[in-house]
Amino acid sequence: MTDDAGRLDRRGFFTQGLQRALREAVGALTERMAPVSYIRPPGALPEPAFVAACTRCGECVSVCPVHAIRPLPSSAGLAAGTPVLQLDVTACIMCETMPCAQVCPTPALDVPPWGWRDVRIAALMVDQGQCITWRDVECGICVRVCPVGEDALTLDARGRPVIGAACTGCGQCITACVTTPSSLIATPTEMLS
Repeated sequence: MTDDAGRLDRRGFFTQGLQRALREAVGALTERMAPVSYIRPPGALPEPAFVAACTRCGECVSVCPVHAIRPLPSSAGLAAGTPVLQLDVTACIMCETMPCAQVCPTPALDVPPWGWRDVRIAALMVDQGQCITWRDVECGICVRVCPVGEDALTLDARGRPVIGAACTGCGQCITACVTTPSSLIATPTEMLS
């Protein structure tokens, strides 16, 4: 990266400049962005870094087999055009190879080294006032559709859903829920930090 005189070569100069510009862009975005987070596709960077790295190319949108990924409208300000999941409309089906992350030309989306084991798309909670099991009506559809299994979603001794640590937040339980609106609610994971 340096020549004999200790100076940066041309490539090193531009690489360092690009890295510095990206850090400054993330810092500026962090300051300018409202404290709003969105539910992003699997493998997304933290929100300010994601917005800075995403080119709004739409590749992840086009490869989603169930069309769960949609671009944010222009009213979203700095995040306009970036991909989001609306889990109450269409759940992520947890494609084994995460094509949305694989096709991303930037680090905005990246397949985690351990696959779905390390992915938390959203944090889910059960609305006890909405869920019919809290009125002693037997159900359990949410547990039956969960692709992860009982480590993610199970029923307690009274037949009420309990969200476990392995929940990926894919939303399949949300769209399968028999109540309107759904008794399961998704929150961006960054909103809990």
